[in-house]
Amino acid sequence: MAQSDFRFKTPVRVRWMECDAQGIVYNGAYLGYLEVGQAEYYRNLGFAIYTIPESGYIDFAVVKSTLEFKAPAKVDEIIDLYVRVSKIGNTSLTLNMEIYLEDSDRLLTEIETIYVGYDATTESSKSVPDDIRRLITHYEDTGEILPLDQFPDLSKAIRFNQK
Repeated sequence: MAQSDFRFKTPVRVRWMECDAQGIVYNGAYLGYLEVGQAEYYRNLGFAIYTIPESGYIDFAVVKSTLEFKAPAKVDEIIDLYVRVSKIGNTSLTLNMEIYLEDSDRLLTEIETIYVGYDATTESSKSVPDDIRRLITHYEDTGEILPLDQFPDLSKAIRFNQK
């Protein structure tokens, strides 16, 4: 994908603990970058993906993650995490992330991850809530973040966690 296909990006500094002895980011660290990118993407939309499961609203489980390494990231470099949700199904959503060296077009890594809505009580899949579907779709289509008060069920789940 082109960088222009992404509406969201966030920078991260590569830390020594994410690298091997040569100062190159080791493969397992990229899933940590995925977590950072995903969390910041949803925070940009107005909610924390890690706190709403407590309300029973929705939780997501990773069912597949594909990483393709193009070039190494190195200790102390700033990398830009470009994130987008490219598809929302009935119970799943696909999140794509591309990692670039800061302010450059040098693609370092591509990650595609599929998340499934999950109900921890029943240990079964759960539909992606309409509020999240509408919020993400609108953002990905227009770049505009809609006010959360337009999404009553999501707003209720967020308020649940603020008590």
